[in-house]
Amino acid sequence: MKTKQFRLLLLLSAFALLILAACGTDSGKEKESADKDDASGDVASTEKPKFLSLLTGGTQGTYYALGGTFAELISTETGVTTTAEVSQASAANMTALQDDKGEIAFVQTDIAYYATEGTMMFDGKKIDAISALGALYPETVQLITTEATGIKTYADLKGKKVSVGAPGSGTYANAEQLLEIHGLTMKDIKPQNLDFGESTDGLQAGQIDAAFITAGTPTAAVEALNATTKVNVIGMDAGKADELIAKYSYYAKDTVKAGTYGLANDVETVSVQAMLAVRKDLSEEVVYNMTKSIYDNTGKISHPKGQLIKAETGLDGISIEIHPGAQKYFDEKK
Repeated sequence: MKTKQFRLLLLLSAFALLILAACGTDSGKEKESADKDDASGDVASTEKPKFLSLLTGGTQGTYYALGGTFAELISTETGVTTTAEVSQASAANMTALQDDKGEIAFVQTDIAYYATEGTMMFDGKKIDAISALGALYPETVQLITTEATGIKTYADLKGKKVSVGAPGSGTYANAEQLLEIHGLTMKDIKPQNLDFGESTDGLQAGQIDAAFITAGTPTAAVEALNATTKVNVIGMDAGKADELIAKYSYYAKDTVKAGTYGLANDVETVSVQAMLAVRKDLSEEVVYNMTKSIYDNTGKISHPKGQLIKAETGLDGISIEIHPGAQKYFDEKK
């Protein structure tokens, strides 16, 4: 009897050991599977994209002119096919990056700040998907008119048809703030929401009287206008640039030099900084290589603004988070 009980106990023990072993094996498989999932997640986060969209601006602006060169440099130096896309520029570009409709974009430093803070045109629509790649060159706020209009000062804009860019655009914000510092509002003028090309076409046809254009000088659209119509650039009133900068610190004093658009004298105005923004979810390696492909090859940029794009000033004026890949590049240049 005792022998039978002993055998039964051994059988039960063996059966229990088999069950434990099976559980151990299943647990090991689950752990292995989990490890594989973790590993695949790491690969996905550092995966090299096949294509990149570079959002620029209108076809007659500086963003578009530079965008084609940047896209070619990134494609050649990184092996990632990059295409420059026409867009509505700064503000629209921030929304497009947020909506994953592009990976890299031109933007003014002031607009990038508004976007990440959820202020101005981004009130209630904070953009949290972007970080900075680097600063490029000054974006000059130009108030363009023609000799035929007789406009010589900001005060002369009262009651006139003035292009101020699309509502919510960087140009619109600049126009609103420069008018404000001169004691004017949008209600004092007849605002026209036109892009750069439409603005210069309207000036040439006499359909508008003046236009705000925020872009690197010389701006292609204004040069084209000056080829057929005498262009004037209206300077800010004395002391107004200092007042503007005191209120909005992202502005800096700037000058449209004599000779630009055939001007006889320097014209004093202000500028913001042009920069490139990228989606945060791009890997450090990809953004590092993009940054390097641009700032290490500025000598290949034929546009006049290429002379102002330098690694040593790549972080100037930027008030949003720098992408780790770009930060790595600029740290190496110190």
